[in-house]
Formats: sequence, C-alpha cells, structure tokens
Amino acid sequence: MENIFEFIPKELAKELFQPILENPSFKLERIVSKGHCTPLGEWYDQDWNEWAILLKGEAVLCFKGDMERTTMKTGDYLYIPAHRKHRVESTSLKEETVWLALHFFENISGN
Repeated sequence: MENIFEFIPKELAKELFQPILENPSFKLERIVSKGHCTPLGEWYDQDWNEWAILLKGEAVLCFKGDMERTTMKTGDYLYIPAHRKHRVESTSLKEETVWLALHFFENISGN
C-alpha cells in the first residue's frame, strides 16, 4: 500500500508527474505543483479527456474563450473534454498542490 501524500520532494524545480496506473485506454497520475503554472501564452490542448481532483492546496485554471477563471480548492474536481484548451494560471506557493488526474480516451457518462 502507498500513500498519495508521501514521497513529495521538499523542493520542486518543476511540476512532478507520477503515473499510478495506466493501460492503453487510461492513465491515472499524481501531479504535485508548488507555485507552478502554465507558461504565459501557452495552452494545453490534449488528445484525451481529463478528470482531475485537487486533494491538497489551491489552483486557478483558465479555459480559452471563458472570461472567468476557475478557482479550485481541496476536494474540488472537474472534467476537461479532449481539445478543450486550458491553462493553469497559478498554484499554491505556501504548500504543495496535489492533484489526482485521470486521462482517458473513451466517452463516459457521469451517471
């Protein structure tokens, strides 16, 4: 058994991406950020769907075409369909932001 909050480096020069489970149709990964964000002018444009939950910390996301930013705090989760352009505007500076992200190719329903 492992713990999602263990083995986080004290210093993070860049965001940490760690696969937990994966197969050809999905990947579950832990992402650890601390003050990291998407470089200015860049957008994520992924070929896969993503469901992400924020387990610790805070983050602000921006979706291309939306005027409002999405502020996430511990326990918040969201779904980002494939090719929905988005960026991480900011993550907590005072503590690690720990995400659990599920990347998948099939269309699924939340019902």
